[in-house]
Amino acid sequence: MHRTWINAGSLLLGAAVLSGCATSKDKLLPHGDADMRAIWDQQTGGTPRDNPASRQLLDARQSLRRPLTAGDTQTAPADNARYTRTAQNEIYRQFQRLPNPDLVMYMFPHLAGSDPAPVPGYTTVFPLYQRVQYAMPGERTESY
Repeated sequence: MHRTWINAGSLLLGAAVLSGCATSKDKLLPHGDADMRAIWDQQTGGTPRDNPASRQLLDARQSLRRPLTAGDTQTAPADNARYTRTAQNEIYRQFQRLPNPDLVMYMFPHLAGSDPAPVPGYTTVFPLYQRVQYAMPGERTESY
């Protein structure tokens, strides 16, 4: 009984797959003479020359725009000079390092290895914090 239902289900599934292959693509996905520009214009309300309301919107946007004046073009490079890479900026870092104190450690003379070999005493320096942290431009790095 159970095997009969499995066979019937697989037969129906096979028929559905084969009937899908029998459909033509033009019948399934019809396309007209309109290109993408025409479809876009139709869905968005048309071009400004076709629609007076959208032409008014375009005119209102245009009236809000203002051209750059001579003062604007002269102050823009000065404002951005702090963030522009130059040879001087590369020497005097934009992003100052935050304080990271150095720890000095002295290693006493000792024996090391599986065949104990003498190691003379030495001094080493390492930073207190694992990573170097940087301040943002303009952030105060000196003590308060």
